[in-house]
Amino acid sequence: MRRPTSGMWRRGAAVGVTVMCVAYAPIAMTELWPYASPGAPAFGEWVMGQIVSPRYVADALATRVEPYRHSLVPMIVHSVLGGLLMLLGPAQLLTAARRRTRAHRVLGVVFAVTAYASMTGAGLYLARTAPEDAFSGAAFWIVLATILVGTVMSVTFGILAAVGGFPDLHQRWMLLCYGFLLTAPLLRLEWGGLPRLLPGLSMEEINQVAIMHLGSVVAFGALLASRTLDRRRAVDGVSGSWAPLPVLAAAHLAGAAALAWIGYSFLDLGAVGRRLLLAYLLPYAVTYAVMAVSARRAGRQGRTWAREEWRLHLTALCLAPVLSAGATPVFERTLGLDHHTALSAGLAIGCGVLATTATSVVSLRVMYARELRKRASAAPAATPSSPVSSPVA
Repeated sequence: MRRPTSGMWRRGAAVGVTVMCVAYAPIAMTELWPYASPGAPAFGEWVMGQIVSPRYVADALATRVEPYRHSLVPMIVHSVLGGLLMLLGPAQLLTAARRRTRAHRVLGVVFAVTAYASMTGAGLYLARTAPEDAFSGAAFWIVLATILVGTVMSVTFGILAAVGGFPDLHQRWMLLCYGFLLTAPLLRLEWGGLPRLLPGLSMEEINQVAIMHLGSVVAFGALLASRTLDRRRAVDGVSGSWAPLPVLAAAHLAGAAALAWIGYSFLDLGAVGRRLLLAYLLPYAVTYAVMAVSARRAGRQGRTWAREEWRLHLTALCLAPVLSAGATPVFERTLGLDHHTALSAGLAIGCGVLATTATSVVSLRVMYARELRKRASAAPAATPSSPVSSPVA
């Protein structure tokens, strides 16, 4: 039997993501029809009822009528355009892979406009909905707001990178943007799959488990895609590291201390706390292991650029628990949340925020390298200076 190659894995991942997006698009577009017209078809509800149970879906959606009703138009705009984005993303990847530059640019403009419009609808819904009225409560509201900001930021930086002539950075930012968008279909997959692993939980409780790792998963997926597509061994102008061993060691120590505090805080919640902690730690550990091994392997193989990018993201991952721990008292004081809700919100956004920060640092690294190359090429050739005669009195 033929052993799978890296190319086969890449094609398999691309096909898998494309199938998921195409399948989710009609679900997203029709998700809110029943709220506008009772009895209208909603494919997502029907599919979820077949996978789990109709009662599971009915209990979850019964509390959504009032919060959605006063923001129905923005939510419909958001969901319909979100479904369109699910189709535009794979189309963009295909045109980029086949080097159809003109089609890629046209679709890119459509994608950006659609993303901004869809996020505007989501923003209006969040602005009109109190955090405690969001699906699964305040922590989920904070996660939705963070995803909105991350999506808008990444598509904006992607546009600026393309205009500035940085195709590698454009690619990274757009992959991160699409990663944030993929939290929607991935959450639906967890609605259908986690009840089999964790029977008896409501959809709201499933949401609380899912947000513990979705940000980490999509950001890690975007990084894997970026590293797979970037095969450069080195980048001109990049030397040394912005994440040297002392910085990396300090990040590890700070992250370990924050993780210990997080674990202690969650264990106070009993079975619920252990479930949420496991949902956070397991994907975190897998992500950490892949980053650490990949950085070390790239260093041994002399692929200095790959090592630098892996190390920058590894440093950010180590600092994610620190950000989460620091955000907890902020959420407690500003939003009036209890300690464990604030901690859940902090954990849910930590990895995504730090992955965005790491992508920003990688971008600065590449831009700084270009500036160094420009200065080196513009430096005048050294010539002997002519003697200057002193003025005669």
